[in-house]
Amino acid sequence: MKAMVIEDSRLARHGLISMLANFSDIEIIGQAENPEQAISLIKELEPELLFLDIHLPGGTGFELLNAIHYSPKVIFTTAYSEHAIQSFEYQTVDYLLKPISLNKLEGAINKLKTASEIEGQLDDKPILEMSNKLFFKNGEQCFLVKLSEIDYFESCKNYARIFFEHNNAFIKKPLSSIEARLPKQHFFRANRQYIINLNAIKNMSEAISDGYIVTMNDGKMLEISRRNATILKERLSF
Repeated sequence: MKAMVIEDSRLARHGLISMLANFSDIEIIGQAENPEQAISLIKELEPELLFLDIHLPGGTGFELLNAIHYSPKVIFTTAYSEHAIQSFEYQTVDYLLKPISLNKLEGAINKLKTASEIEGQLDDKPILEMSNKLFFKNGEQCFLVKLSEIDYFESCKNYARIFFEHNNAFIKKPLSSIEARLPKQHFFRANRQYIINLNAIKNMSEAISDGYIVTMNDGKMLEISRRNATILKERLSF
């Protein structure tokens, strides 16, 4: 797996890269000491995995992740425990507290391998058709819903919340697993938290942040970042 190390301390960065040499499955293709440098390299190299410090000069690791155009897997490497909950809003594999030992690192790599194996099994499943019916249960209520009737999916950490016909239900699957089975011509990743059905967009308007605000059929308003807005505009144009 192609990886990048983002750490402002030269000593910590080189120490981590040295330890990662023990894992043949991890190929370090780049390193950076601040968000600006990291974002430039990420755009060029598109690593699948980031070893990412949170407190960086000129910004945080979270701000860096919000600024890039896709969602790589992340192993956070930090001296601060208080950001652990926030970290799981992203594709977090593990949250390692410094000083990082080889044993801690090995545990994180094993978690990465397990997650990759599960994703590989999911990839074997066929892409869903819009006419496929899906079964959901929410409390005592059961629903049988066509994929075309789902307006959007919301990420809720290890769960996803599905919105359809003014109803909603939870399923125990991460949003990334659901996204792998959705037909891309009909569903779009609006941001880290939502996947929307393009046919369920009621209207669009420009946002102050140079992106777009989309209003869904149920009245839900969702912001699409400038980068994602450019992709969406291309998808919805001749």
